[in-house]
Amino acid sequence: MEDQYSLYQDKKLEEYESQCKRCGACCGVFEDDPCQNLILEEDKKYSCKVYDNRFGLQKTMSGKEFLCVPIRKVISQSWAGSWRCSYKNVK
Repeated sequence: MEDQYSLYQDKKLEEYESQCKRCGACCGVFEDDPCQNLILEEDKKYSCKVYDNRFGLQKTMSGKEFLCVPIRKVISQSWAGSWRCSYKNVK
């Protein structure tokens, strides 16, 4: 039974993650000091070079520390460019 629950959770996480359009808004791309782990790919989308270990203390390009948290914890807030976030625009 636990394996089925784990598979279900993995599937839901995959569905949730697939909503991301990799705009970089939640990582500060529309601010003056984005996360130092943000990478602009050739396809003009953003990725995180430490994605699997991103949660916790991180630094911006200028060295300012911030706490990276799951998007679901801040989805109700606004930030620069948050209007582009596909998680916020899911109906």
